[in-house]
Amino acid sequence: MAGDHVLRHATSDDGMASLEPSGFEPALLRLIHDWLPDGQTPVLACGMVGARQGWKEAPYRGVPCAPVSAETLVHVTTTDPRIDVRIVGGLSQLCPPDVMRGEEVQIAGFLRHRPDFNGLIILPGTHSKHVWIKDHQVQNFTTHMTGELFAILGQHSILRHSVGGDSVDQAAFAEGVRAGASGQELAQLFSIRAKGLVSEDTPDAAGSRLSGLLIGAELAQVPQGTAIVLIGAGKLTDLYVQATEILGQPAESLDGADLVLAGLTHLHFMRQK
Repeated sequence: MAGDHVLRHATSDDGMASLEPSGFEPALLRLIHDWLPDGQTPVLACGMVGARQGWKEAPYRGVPCAPVSAETLVHVTTTDPRIDVRIVGGLSQLCPPDVMRGEEVQIAGFLRHRPDFNGLIILPGTHSKHVWIKDHQVQNFTTHMTGELFAILGQHSILRHSVGGDSVDQAAFAEGVRAGASGQELAQLFSIRAKGLVSEDTPDAAGSRLSGLLIGAELAQVPQGTAIVLIGAGKLTDLYVQATEILGQPAESLDGADLVLAGLTHLHFMRQK
């Protein structure tokens, strides 16, 4: 990067699931080898690369705290002298127990441009995060297994016979959101299967209703009037945007990939001070 401008970009399918700790450096060098100038280049890494099963464990920092800290970056010993690798640690919470790894960088990227924000940041995903921000610090957070529950119920429960398709049935989704937000998600789950049997509900409608039930139940815990920012991308984040509007809690939506870069850039400049 030059200032805030991306000069090169590369992606790879390599990751913690496929790499041993000794394989991370070669995987990185395969991507950036031709970019490295003379001398040593600082490399900042975040996410599951810092997990216990990753390249090197980067300890969690307990909340409340700033989302990232230049002083607690974990140095990784490398064989190639051209790179100086530092890993960002995640955040932890004791009561109730919870952890995050990677999302803290997106939050730092958001707060870099919105330092006065006080409210709730929601990061949709397999494990959705609700992160409460006050005075530029993460105060507390909660992980909701909404995405994983959708996959389990849709693929491994009786609902697998009903749920399918890729299109969103807006009416069914809205119906599900309202039911989930009113605490009816458990009572309504089997009705997804029954509706397909007695009224020929389509797979798209069944999947949309299930998604709405689970997202609605997740969002039911957000107090009315809360300032909400959604960080993510794609179809899932769009569904959360729709759900917040259905519940009368419209949220701002920002791209997660852009905020990762903003957060790492913020850390880079912090290290230079």
